Amino acid sequence: MDVPEMPSKVDPDALTAVLDGRWAELRRGVRAQMADAEFRDPVDLGIEAHRAQVLDQLRALAATDRPGLGFDPVYGGGGDVGGSVTSFEMLGYGDLSLMVKAGVQWGLFGGAVQLLGTERHHERYLRAIMDLDVLGCFAMTEHGHGSDVQHLRTTATFADGGFVVNTPDAMARKEYIGNAARDGRLAVVFAQLVTGGESRGVHAFLVPIRDDDGAPLPGVSIEDCGPKAGLNGVDNGRLGFDNVRVPREALLNRFGDVAEDGTYSSPIESDSRRFFTMLGTLIRGRVSVAGSAGSATKRALTLAIRYGEVRRQFAKPDGDEVVVLDYLAHQRKLLPALARTYALHFAQEELVWKLHDIDASAPEEEQRELESRAAGLKVLATWHATSAIQTAREACGGAGYLAENVLPGLKADTDVFTTFEGDNTVLLQLVAKGLLTSYKQDFEDLSPLATARFVAEQVVSAVLERTSARKAVESLTVGSDSEVFFRREWQLRLFEDREDHVVEGVAKRLRKAASDPFRVFNSAQDHVLRAGRVHVERLVLEAFAAAVERCSDPDARSLLERVCDLYALSAIEEDLAWFLGHGRLTASRAKAVTSAVNRLCSELRPHARTLVDAFAIPEQFLAAPMLTS
Repeated sequence: MDVPEMPSKVDPDALTAVLDGRWAELRRGVRAQMADAEFRDPVDLGIEAHRAQVLDQLRALAATDRPGLGFDPVYGGGGDVGGSVTSFEMLGYGDLSLMVKAGVQWGLFGGAVQLLGTERHHERYLRAIMDLDVLGCFAMTEHGHGSDVQHLRTTATFADGGFVVNTPDAMARKEYIGNAARDGRLAVVFAQLVTGGESRGVHAFLVPIRDDDGAPLPGVSIEDCGPKAGLNGVDNGRLGFDNVRVPREALLNRFGDVAEDGTYSSPIESDSRRFFTMLGTLIRGRVSVAGSAGSATKRALTLAIRYGEVRRQFAKPDGDEVVVLDYLAHQRKLLPALARTYALHFAQEELVWKLHDIDASAPEEEQRELESRAAGLKVLATWHATSAIQTAREACGGAGYLAENVLPGLKADTDVFTTFEGDNTVLLQLVAKGLLTSYKQDFEDLSPLATARFVAEQVVSAVLERTSARKAVESLTVGSDSEVFFRREWQLRLFEDREDHVVEGVAKRLRKAASDPFRVFNSAQDHVLRAGRVHVERLVLEAFAAAVERCSDPDARSLLERVCDLYALSAIEEDLAWFLGHGRLTASRAKAVTSAVNRLCSELRPHARTLVDAFAIPEQFLAAPMLTS
């Protein structure tokens, strides 16, 4: 059975309808606003001018109802969490400094006040945060503790009816805090809460950092982080606190409170569970980073594919020069990256649906699964952005190295995405932890020691029982390569089988952890990371397959089928060593995978422009001189 032929032409609007999905109307509105000249890219701007432009653009956004979408309607918000995340994602088509600054103000700062605070905080601050009457910071990361939030060193000690916030040493200084260097007036500061001589773990406090004239308040030290590799429209700064006093009400007290007499209370008894529950409420930022990374990737690939259709290089025997996108090597650079971008888009859309629809009273296991999925997609989306934008730059040769052609700026601005809102390596371990523990409520923390001990003592036997019934793929490998490779069930089974095998292998290795937990965990860390990655890749393929099924336009669906095939087969090709080494593919079939990828690149070549035009990126963000010269 041969693969069905693709239609000769597909309407990009039909693809856009599938891509825009549930929040299509909102996406159209954001595109329309971003098409205004006011949202132009920074061109030859110094840092101060860039920051000023971004703040002006932020105020233009605040004039619409979109920044308030994620907030409670009681305080003037829209109660549309999915719409809020989607609007942030769309900002990734333009100046990423604006996306980050908007994310700090309304996602991190405003989100912390809403999700960690209570009515007294909501009444006082939410409307002002939405309207930009209060510009704020999210002060979590410290110089000595980034990913290890649980062991931050800043303290907030209860005394004389309030809290004293203090930075005990240089390693406890808040680092890389958006909005801190220039515009922020109020900060959500994460600190160890100490009352009655006892530490109750990390909590969040509202701490004013500037007066009305913009000067640092007494006891608050503010430094500008200075020029960065990118995102220079964001005023990142460093914050330190020298025994700064705030009232008792400054504590964002949804998950822990301190009475007037200093007595601590919490609806969650375990300090560790309380900490992870608190952090779990803040996943919107992580989801938004994944989406905006995808938007930047789409912009880069659109530029590169458009350039590939106009740039000619070398002549055929008949004397005509060839456009570079007609070369297989060029297709190989760009089209698998484009297919992965489509796959990640649909996985992101599915994640936003789940985030929007999940109920606050949902079972803890469901909440943990959402956090794991958000972590894993952030990892894959940001690593893919780094790789694909570099590939797009190379595909445009010297033109791609000129700042005027956008790609260098996209490279610089997205580079940090792999390490903010969670370092990718740490996040993959979070994903693997979920696979190994089945989101057990009594799991203590994310440290290697606790992970290894918990797995060794409590869950290994359950994991092995669950994964021992590995799904056989042999029954699906009968037939020619063109029958097998393009069979969606075979692709999905292969991804599932790989995941089950890898998770089982990690569990077996960690069974030995009782003797020397840290050494065993550390020696198995590469397997742990692989387990997280292959799990998320399986989720991505499933999301793409589901999106294809939802497509009602027959021509668009036929094209998406082939793009999905290219994603699946190029991912298999990328991991051929594993599939060969573990007997999932024969040597001859492994070679045939490469031939199938080549074939798909050739067949998708005529549709490359359609596939990128379907992203519907406002044309002002694609106005690169290299496309008109």
